[in-house]
Amino acid sequence: MKVAKVLPVSLLALALTAPVAWLTAQADAGNPSAEQATAAKLVYGLLSDSRYAYRPRALDDKLSAEVFKRYLESLDPGKLFFTAGDIAKLEGYRSRLDDAIKSGEVAPAFEIFSLYQTRVNERVAHARALLKQDIFSFEGNDRWEYDREDAPWSADTAELDRLWQQSVRNDWLRLKLAGKQPDEIRKTLDKRYANMSKNVGELNGIDAFQTFLNAYATSIDPHTDYFDPRAAERFEQSMSLSLEGIGAQLQKQDDVVVIRELIPGGPAILSGKLKAGDRIVGVGQGDSGPMEDVIGWRIDDVVDKIKGPKGTQVRLDIVPAEAVLDSKPNRIVLNRAKIRLEEQAAKGEVLTIPGVDGAPARRIGVIKLPAFYQDWEGRRRNSNDYASATRDVERLLREFRGERVDGVVMDLRNNGGGSLDEAVAITGLFIDKGPVVQAKASGGDVRVDGDTASGVVWDGPLAVLINRGSASASEIFAGAIQDYGRGLIIGETSFGKGTVQNLVDLDRWPMADGKRFGQVKLTIAQFFLPGGSSTQNKGVVPDIKFPVTVDASEYGESTLDNALPWDRIAAVPYVRYGDFGPLLPRLEALHNTRIAADREFRWWSEDIAQFRAENAKKWVSLNEAERRAERDRDAAKRKLRQEERKALGLDLDPLGEDTDDGLTSNERDIAQDAAREKAAEKRPDPLLRESAAILADAVRELDSDKPLSAQVLLTESRKPGQWAN
Repeated sequence: MKVAKVLPVSLLALALTAPVAWLTAQADAGNPSAEQATAAKLVYGLLSDSRYAYRPRALDDKLSAEVFKRYLESLDPGKLFFTAGDIAKLEGYRSRLDDAIKSGEVAPAFEIFSLYQTRVNERVAHARALLKQDIFSFEGNDRWEYDREDAPWSADTAELDRLWQQSVRNDWLRLKLAGKQPDEIRKTLDKRYANMSKNVGELNGIDAFQTFLNAYATSIDPHTDYFDPRAAERFEQSMSLSLEGIGAQLQKQDDVVVIRELIPGGPAILSGKLKAGDRIVGVGQGDSGPMEDVIGWRIDDVVDKIKGPKGTQVRLDIVPAEAVLDSKPNRIVLNRAKIRLEEQAAKGEVLTIPGVDGAPARRIGVIKLPAFYQDWEGRRRNSNDYASATRDVERLLREFRGERVDGVVMDLRNNGGGSLDEAVAITGLFIDKGPVVQAKASGGDVRVDGDTASGVVWDGPLAVLINRGSASASEIFAGAIQDYGRGLIIGETSFGKGTVQNLVDLDRWPMADGKRFGQVKLTIAQFFLPGGSSTQNKGVVPDIKFPVTVDASEYGESTLDNALPWDRIAAVPYVRYGDFGPLLPRLEALHNTRIAADREFRWWSEDIAQFRAENAKKWVSLNEAERRAERDRDAAKRKLRQEERKALGLDLDPLGEDTDDGLTSNERDIAQDAAREKAAEKRPDPLLRESAAILADAVRELDSDKPLSAQVLLTESRKPGQWAN
């Protein structure tokens, strides 16, 4: 099937993995709908056409086998439900899924999904039965081998039984170590496993279809995804940092949707009538619409009832957190509004770095940017207040200029990407005109995007902090800053995602009435830095390296089996502002001396080493004495560190006394769990402080050594204190 060519919606350097929402619809789990049949054929038309896909692949029996494998592993990634016998029975589908997608007759995917649901129910029944057996003594050398990604499928149900017995015993041991008694443990785990079966039982035809089409999409390349209409809406919401509703973060607990957090400035918090932990048991529209009892509903269905256009009214029946669930609810009326998700926006702070050998202290501004977000729809409407990472970063930089800070650190750790336009524009805040990224399309054509505006917002000292979770648009920004010699790159080698995605709306072809078919996030190009190098696979390598948190063999683009290889194209002309090579040995020496005496940095390094060693085992002991000794050791370490913090006048760790309670997130008190999550954000951050100290070192060294400054800073006619003009 061929589809009519369309103009690109927007070039995007999108996040590492698309958010996959479990969706609900009026489709039977075993009976694909007409819309799904059409969507499958449309997705096939896109992914097999070189006019759209950067690396199109023929949908043949070979690719069908890959889709088959990915679909099974997406349903059962830990290989804890299907047996080798199940896979053998499904083998006939291995070479038929290509025909199913082309024709839109995707019933095989639904049949596989149905078997998955059956196997989950069987496993849950087995796990609940184990709780009644006498298997919970924890001596000897038993272990739970939890990492089964590369394990073969279990030969039969007897082998699965043995695996599940070890898994259940580990769950029991965690709760026992947390101080729970046998009756309480049994009750907690029985409810946990029952909820697992219930949650999987709620999955339907839309869930099956979304998972299946994504098995096809990600077989083309790791960053191509299919979004159902509701998933597409949520993705756009995450990129725009805005939504229309009441301003509450919700969580499902058992059969009830609970308020986890109230968003500042939203109708919910401004009403003064709601708080974290309150339960929503009914929803009504407007001032007279019928109240619907939403107990037992899926959370996404409840969310759909609560959100709506700004200015409209919604009524909620609320059972307060402190009341029993069958209490009479309070009825609350709220007017929906447009909510800005400020918690996910750029934030700034100023760190003071003490001087050395009589030198003055330095004040370093820090901008934490979690994503390169942009409200596409707001921009299209020429709205004056649309969300934009560039706007927010520019505002913070101007504030820093007013405060006369000595340097700026851009913290891009775990920033998985976002809008390519924003990455280019933010780079332009630090350089005076020039190319930022080259995008090479499948036909070989290269497009250059860059900063065309004269002047800069910040021309002073700059550093960029990255880690393995920094990807895509983050790598464009960090790589361009490095190519230009505009700032220091500090941290870990980045993820290595060097491809560009485009959102394609499938509703445009059949001229659909409303949103029926979803969207595809499609890889359309590979990006290259101004110097011609791609970040694909290799990532951006920092100038000053911190200890590696996650090994490149475990996480990153290079671990993905169908990722594009690294490549290089011709460089484009651009100005080099600096060459930090001559300065790096001094910075490394100062850095190493400082961290040797920095307790927080040393503790972080020790924790990382311990985490990596434990993670490399891929198993945990089921010996109670051994596990208890480990728990006591970790508790003693946390206590000793808190005491040392007090003695040294350091900030206390708000999670210093935190221990494993053996519970999952939806088993804890939701309000307390949300508060704990907030407290974690305030933990000491030795990496950020050390990055600021490295930048302060660079400022001091260049200010005091004019010959070195002349070597490092290449641009002439620089004002005092400037790194570039």
